[in-house]
Amino acid sequence: MTDHQQLIQAVEQADSPERLITAVNTLAAARSEAGIPTLIAALGYNNPGAALAAVAGLVQMGATAVPLLLELLDGYNYGARAYAIRALAAIADPRALEVLLNAAKNDFAPSVRRAASKGLGNLHWNQLESSQIQLAQQRAFQTLVEICQDTDWSIRYAAIVGLHTMANQTDFHKLVLSHFHSLSQTETDLAVRARVQLAINS
Repeated sequence: MTDHQQLIQAVEQADSPERLITAVNTLAAARSEAGIPTLIAALGYNNPGAALAAVAGLVQMGATAVPLLLELLDGYNYGARAYAIRALAAIADPRALEVLLNAAKNDFAPSVRRAASKGLGNLHWNQLESSQIQLAQQRAFQTLVEICQDTDWSIRYAAIVGLHTMANQTDFHKLVLSHFHSLSQTETDLAVRARVQLAINS
């Protein structure tokens, strides 16, 4: 049995919350491609410490983890799905665009929608083919603008964060700023309005 197999087995056989967190941290630190499915599985173990350790490990793996994160995205456990979306958002690989668009617009779980909305503004657009960049950015921008009308203030807030990031990284700065000025006149929640103002002023 290889060292990596032993690390994977330690996660699978952990018999207490504390040992699970330790095992996931150790596996994450190894940065083993073979361990990616196990780290993704740990997102759904109902152990926040282990899930956060797994997210950190997956983010450190970067683009290597993206295909399996997309393939193994949990359609039933929204907690696991939220952690996976957080990992995808942090890695910022544009291969996650479709998943992030769908999650931001349609997921029933607010935690998933918030993570996806923030992630949409933070993608590494330059990793796309040059002919694809403008359309991809337009889709992300339009989705975030729509989400700014959501009934949940926390999801609107996340969309503002996503748009603010997008404004600083793309040619959509003027469009985003115009949208923020409109929102500053119509947004009713104090926290969201303050975040809009912060974005306008920065």
